[in-house]
Amino acid sequence: MTPDYDVLIVGAGMVGAAVACALGQAGFKVGVVDHQPPAEFQPDAAPDLRVSALSPATIRVLERLGAWQHIEAMRVCPYRRMAVWEKLNIPLIGKHTRFNRTMFQASELNEPRLGYIVENNIVQLGLHAAMKSSQDVELICPARITTILTGNKQPQLQLDDGRTLTARLLVGADGAQSQVRDAAGMGVGAYDYEQQALVATVEIGGGPLDITWQAFTSTGPLALLPLPDVDGRSYASLVWYNLPDEVRKLKSMHEAVFLKAVREHFPSELPALKALHGRASFPLTRRHAHQYVKPGVALVGDAAHTINPLAGQGVNLGFMDVAWLAQTLSEARDQGADYASADVLKGYEKARRSDNRNMMLVMDAFYHLFSNEVTPLKVARNIGLAVAGRTRAGQKRVMRYAMGMEGRLPLLAQATR
Repeated sequence: MTPDYDVLIVGAGMVGAAVACALGQAGFKVGVVDHQPPAEFQPDAAPDLRVSALSPATIRVLERLGAWQHIEAMRVCPYRRMAVWEKLNIPLIGKHTRFNRTMFQASELNEPRLGYIVENNIVQLGLHAAMKSSQDVELICPARITTILTGNKQPQLQLDDGRTLTARLLVGADGAQSQVRDAAGMGVGAYDYEQQALVATVEIGGGPLDITWQAFTSTGPLALLPLPDVDGRSYASLVWYNLPDEVRKLKSMHEAVFLKAVREHFPSELPALKALHGRASFPLTRRHAHQYVKPGVALVGDAAHTINPLAGQGVNLGFMDVAWLAQTLSEARDQGADYASADVLKGYEKARRSDNRNMMLVMDAFYHLFSNEVTPLKVARNIGLAVAGRTRAGQKRVMRYAMGMEGRLPLLAQATR
């Protein structure tokens, strides 16, 4: 029996919508199922709490999918500098002359920026706009899935309105608590970190920023991300890692008391805080699916992996999943192979699993290194930061890798030569 679609995608968030755009461009007949559409863009509202740092490689993917033009037309915030240091209880030489600070600057690579900070909802809306322009993509939303069957030759989704949808390939882009992953019996390993992360959107004085920074403490980083201006007002996103009890206290504080606590605990690089526009918290958990693929099933994004958000790489890893999966499926189909077969899908898993695992290991190394108060280790890591801050060749290599200027990249993410 002919399936309803070549590919069915569960989840129309950033990663799921990107898969749909990529496969629709490649000529696959795609169905995308989600329980609710993204909220409409509110141009006069303060930036949303949920934001992502998008690398240049991710931007290239979004451009080629036809989404970036829609995203940029709403609002984005470029950043040109990124600083990392450990917050120490010693007198400062000067406000911006920390001996243990490593500063990454786009100008070192003759690039205009290191990346963009963009609200997740805006990225999703841009991808949905791109999906609408593809005749080969159908969005089935709102819809509730009651049953997922993956053992047959054609995976099936049964919806609560009685419909049954079939495809040659089912893609799980449905997040960390993936129904697809569970239904396919793929399994997942998980590790809960001791800390939680509190995020807050604040209005700031002094005009827009072009820098993001992280100051490490024994309970986790204190971080700032610049956000786009709205109606002449400047904003920033603050991230405060702390123990769960402390996070609960911070969330319960009155606005003025909370902002006072931020001023007292964050580094002096913090701009003037004028108002709080929202705060929320989330637990930190590392997850890695035991398998990314089975015959007729593939996982992408948070359904396959979640990492410590220290360097903001989670969403960029998800977009690389998208680009590699689309490339793997397209090449297999063009060669006359069964793109839903285990042999083909394992090519996608091979391209992604090691990169994702390596990023997890790096983030865990940072987490454990800076959570340790043993004096010799503390001295060693600060010497390391000081040396790294003065080693231009090493800085450039790290930047080039993070920006997608080095390493093996899928076609959608490669720079034009």
